[in-house]
Amino acid sequence: MAEPASRSVLGVCLGNICQSPIAKAVFRKLLTDQNVSDNWGIDSAATSTYEIGNPPDYRGQECMWRHGVPMSHMAQQVTKEDFATFDYILCMDESNLRDLNRKSNQVKNCKAKIELLGSYDPPKQLIIEDPYYGNDVDFEAVYQQCVRCCRAFLEKAH
Repeated sequence: MAEPASRSVLGVCLGNICQSPIAKAVFRKLLTDQNVSDNWGIDSAATSTYEIGNPPDYRGQECMWRHGVPMSHMAQQVTKEDFATFDYILCMDESNLRDLNRKSNQVKNCKAKIELLGSYDPPKQLIIEDPYYGNDVDFEAVYQQCVRCCRAFLEKAH
């Protein structure tokens, strides 16, 4: 039987089809490349119900494909259980942060540390902007920022 993951991260954005699935895919790739993926539980979710059951935005999928980063995900919403089971809930902007903090107050046994993923960005770009209404350049910017933030997070989390 496999050992349970020793640490866990949930990436969160509004719809769970743009930034958070990219962050999830980047986290998985970094952990796989370091041969420590078995030590981590990684997932992503939405604060809204808009896109539940949908795959990631095709532009994000194309961006991941160009970078050789596997991506497999269906949009889902954050649950109360997530606050009790994940070590970290890393979100993309202040609106996500407000929603998550409000939801966490309704959970008795909240263990998750709720933060902006961008708080780990070495250039201090706190917000990972939603590329939904943008173009391929915006998805590339999200990818690059997620790589920087996820790397920095993993260096601090070890």
